Amino acid sequence: MSGAVAGPDGELRCPWGLSAPDYLAYHDDEWGRPMRLRGASADRAMFERMTLEAFQSGLSWLTILRKRSAFRSAFANFDIETVASYDERDVARLLGDAGIVRNRAKIEAAIANARAALELQSGLSKHLHSFAPDNAPTAPIMLTDVPAQTKESVALAKDLRKRGFRFVGPTTLYALMQATGMVNDHLVDCWRRDLSDRS
Repeated sequence: MSGAVAGPDGELRCPWGLSAPDYLAYHDDEWGRPMRLRGASADRAMFERMTLEAFQSGLSWLTILRKRSAFRSAFANFDIETVASYDERDVARLLGDAGIVRNRAKIEAAIANARAALELQSGLSKHLHSFAPDNAPTAPIMLTDVPAQTKESVALAKDLRKRGFRFVGPTTLYALMQATGMVNDHLVDCWRRDLSDRS
């Protein structure tokens, strides 16, 4: 079954939101909700999401979600300027941190992405949002209706790579767009769908 499924409270949800207890709160309280922050706070929050999506590449999102607190501690709560200042000693420290995913390429990408983010005149969040689709896509009925990438995520990937960002493929960036509410991919019958655009 890949349509909306009733949860323990009787509410219909995207089925992945019921596949593990950790996913329930993430689905209901965070995934697909537009970020209402502004300025440096928005940039920090977006940098966190971008970094975690990159670390998820090739892994289960559940692994990343369970390590999120450790990632925040390891990466200075995703303060962009702090991460941009990391050097080889920090890379070595992070490679020794069992609380996170210890992958040199992804760690170095996070540092490179922080440095590239500082070069964006409009800030990271505004820049990423400038690639959000102009028109809301049709509400998906089944999970199979949800694309892995879109023309907007392809364009964003191309743009970011030119600017020195790493681990920013179109699939990773579409997952970022979904997670941060730039697109609403809650299934049409999911109780969270209508709330996502306004909460």
